[in-house]
Amino acid sequence: MTGTSKSPSPSPSDGSSEPTAANNLSSLQAARSAVSALTAAGVTDVVVAPGSRSAPLAYALAEAEVQGRVRVHVRIDERVAGFTALGLARGGHRPAAVVTTSGTAVGELVPAVMEAHHAGVPLVVLSADRPAELHGTGANQTTVQPGIFAQFPASTADIGAGEDPAGAIAAAFDKVGAADTPAGPIHINLQFRDPLVPQDSDTVEAAGINDDDGEDAELPARLAGPAATGREATGLARSGTHRTVVVAGDGAGEIAALFARRAGLPLLAEPSSNARFGPNAIGAYRLLLEELGPEIERVVVFGRPTLSRPVAALLARSDVDRAIYVPRPVNWFTPGRRPETVITDLAGLFDFAGAGEPGWLQRWQDASSAAMAAVSSLLGEDDELTGLHVADLVWDHADGNLVLGSSNAIRDMDLVAAPDWHPLDVYANRGLAGIDGTISTASGIALANGIPTRLLLGDLTFLHDAGALLLGTGEPEPDLQIVVLNDSGGGIFTLLEHGALGEREEYAAVVERFFGTPHTANIAALAAGYGVPHQLIRTADELDAALDNPVSGRSVIEVQVHRSSLRNLHARVKNAVQAVLA
Repeated sequence: MTGTSKSPSPSPSDGSSEPTAANNLSSLQAARSAVSALTAAGVTDVVVAPGSRSAPLAYALAEAEVQGRVRVHVRIDERVAGFTALGLARGGHRPAAVVTTSGTAVGELVPAVMEAHHAGVPLVVLSADRPAELHGTGANQTTVQPGIFAQFPASTADIGAGEDPAGAIAAAFDKVGAADTPAGPIHINLQFRDPLVPQDSDTVEAAGINDDDGEDAELPARLAGPAATGREATGLARSGTHRTVVVAGDGAGEIAALFARRAGLPLLAEPSSNARFGPNAIGAYRLLLEELGPEIERVVVFGRPTLSRPVAALLARSDVDRAIYVPRPVNWFTPGRRPETVITDLAGLFDFAGAGEPGWLQRWQDASSAAMAAVSSLLGEDDELTGLHVADLVWDHADGNLVLGSSNAIRDMDLVAAPDWHPLDVYANRGLAGIDGTISTASGIALANGIPTRLLLGDLTFLHDAGALLLGTGEPEPDLQIVVLNDSGGGIFTLLEHGALGEREEYAAVVERFFGTPHTANIAALAAGYGVPHQLIRTADELDAALDNPVSGRSVIEVQVHRSSLRNLHARVKNAVQAVLA
């Protein structure tokens, strides 16, 4: 972590109306310099949560937006703002920033910063602060902001009032860009003194800032996080043939699919790995691990697998040789704490994996085809809509971006998503797998590059972030279709140990209240209150027709299902697959 960084004098592009001493900038001049430093580092989108102490940044950003140097998005809720910026960074594959005023506003960003840390997302936090002379005096909205995010930022800077922040911001970005530093969030704390509004000498106008040659809009490659290289495997040493599988967790990328294809190995890919495509992808892998898993000798891991217990059990087996591909450091595990051998180059990874044993891949492909057909047949027999039906239809219709909630939605998708078709990109907040901020994240992803986006999530995840439906008048509207699987509570717990306990009379009421968390929220009325079109779906045909419509603007599709049949459904799925494999 960096400490407070100092920088010499204002850069020519800080937009000041006249030369100013290095430690005597007005608040607006310092804010202008900060904005120029952000754009120089590749930031093109900034989310602003309104506040008084952050006013200089708001005026500087308004100025920069007029000049076309940055896009500004305004959100009244800091938690929504933080996750929207997170989505902008993920969808745009470039750093995005969020601006807050001082006090509790900064604390509202903790969940988004934690997610950005564990997922390696370049989220930049600019927190406005009171000047040093007000700290420790009981001044309004004054607290200790440096270090508020603990160890989660990859880089930090605390900049005193009147100081030019350009050098400190550049140093913070350079630290994150270093090869030995994991990608992750940056926290810039900026102290501002009154006056916080433009003065006569600080006229806000487009002519005040020089954008030179426009290179600022180009994202430095070092900030984009772990990048896959297109290295060919031809001629690489192989350690014979083995019954090896490739596991692709969240964020693995298409390199995992290409590796599996070249090595001739089965690919067990989670939906948000963005590797679930091609002939080696095994769609029904979770349902096959009980049958074929005991034969596995080696595992190659890409990304971060967290979705299913069968995969977790596979990676915990001491009788299986395991390797994980980590081309640069990551935040989500501490070296030496995972059982896999860390391999940083593809040549070494091919050498470890070897080639697939003759017939090994074909066995997985045949078993997966039979299992997927059995699941499809079983679902076709049910008249009642379930989460599996909905996930299947959403996957088939998603031709832009797809965002998945971190509860049952992504697990349903993992069971039914066929590898012969995949959306443009699949996203999920799997850094910490929380349900908070999901609508905000999806909104940011849709806004990042203007790509139509679908979001599949449960009712509790929707209600947790309903405030993200609020858009200020004139704010850019994302093309975002929100599909809400409404089972009036927490369906995922039905499939865990709590579900079995809840079937016992003495625990039924406790499990329902504390885990099922039943509610009667009116999602249609809630959407209407925010001015978002809503449609209630009762049948598969209705859902199919609704998903056929192009995604334009925002809309909510609510699909009502029942939690009571979940355990039975998943038991039937497992039995059907075991029957065809037998």
